[in-house]
Amino acid sequence: MELEEDNKKLTLWEAVSMAVGVMIGASIFSIFGVGAQIAGKDLPETFVLSGIYALLVAYSYTKLGSKIISDAGPIAFIHKAIGDNIITGALSILLWLSYVISISLFAKGFAGYFLPLIGAQINSFNYALAEIGIVAFFTALNFFGSKAVGKAEFFIVLTKLTILGLFIFAGLLTLHISYLVPDTSISGIEGMLFASAIFFLSYMGFGVITNASEHIKDPNKNVPRAIYLSIFLVMFVYVGVAISAIGNLPIDELIKASENALAVAAKPFLGDLGFLLISIGALFSISSAMNATIYGGANVAYSLAKDGELPKFFERKVWFKSTEGLYITSSLGVLFALLFNMEGVASITSAVFMVIYLFVILSHYLLVDEVGGRKEIIIFSFLVVLGVFMLLLYYQWEVHRIVFYGIILTFAFVIAFEAVYRKITKRKFSILH
Repeated sequence: MELEEDNKKLTLWEAVSMAVGVMIGASIFSIFGVGAQIAGKDLPETFVLSGIYALLVAYSYTKLGSKIISDAGPIAFIHKAIGDNIITGALSILLWLSYVISISLFAKGFAGYFLPLIGAQINSFNYALAEIGIVAFFTALNFFGSKAVGKAEFFIVLTKLTILGLFIFAGLLTLHISYLVPDTSISGIEGMLFASAIFFLSYMGFGVITNASEHIKDPNKNVPRAIYLSIFLVMFVYVGVAISAIGNLPIDELIKASENALAVAAKPFLGDLGFLLISIGALFSISSAMNATIYGGANVAYSLAKDGELPKFFERKVWFKSTEGLYITSSLGVLFALLFNMEGVASITSAVFMVIYLFVILSHYLLVDEVGGRKEIIIFSFLVVLGVFMLLLYYQWEVHRIVFYGIILTFAFVIAFEAVYRKITKRKFSILH
């Protein structure tokens, strides 16, 4: 019986595939042009820098994740360190909402690539149909359990990486080295730092591994391995894509291409076929991100509900048999996609993840004697991530003032909601049993 249950769990490479599916999601395709505009020729270096930020956060995730096995992921770490309080509750709600909003972003991104590819008319009805369809498909897939998700994710990611690998390989054969000379001016370095704060968000997906840790084989060993493997693999892909794109298309043209920058960058060395391949790669990329995010988000919703944070409605039936948590997470994702422009909300969600990362690192410091690790590395990681967070806020203050205010209001609203909700329900938040 135990062997049968173990066979249903995710292997190391299935867990890696899930994290890679989230990380190499819509961002590498949809905001690549924005990154080029901010970082210019320094975009490859930007991806290395943001990858280093991710590795610093991962240090705490691996130490905590190998000792604290829970689908609540980072919230379990924070709860273990600082206990049951308003901050823990507010962060748990923010984490779940970030998954809900991510689902809606992926749905909108998929529709934007899918409809032109099949020659469908671009209108609100077709957009809504595509958004509902893609979320419904992966919700149904998740209903069959973690093993089905892992297998589907493995093949989706394999296809996506094959296409991006072809882009990188072909691009490296036709590089214009002069296009790749870094901009070492003050403005160039400043642009690289701003862009690194934004593209740091592209590495966020490794956290989905801890959200699924209860469904991974031998989590004590495989959770840390999966986290580091996924980050290094994604960093290699990001840097390779950036070098091939910038090395084949003048930076001004890459910036003009905006949302389909990678598809346009593929034309000089792969022609129209390259444009088509990258478009297909975008669809696979967004699909895999959707797959992993619905799985991770539903797991968070269920785990937190089971332990007394979200309404009892979520825990009415058994997980992976007929869970309302999965359906509600997906349904709200569709609702956000249909009703709202998600660009500003996505930026707020990114800031939410950064705050959660800071609390995870703080939790690691408080639990270091129990879970292991070096305090000087933890302190250094906290200061770096705090600096990146402040850089992100400064950038949004300068460029997107409304988003800056949105972040402040979001945190204030969730904390107020948590305080009132606790007072009314008198429910305790207990993740660890």
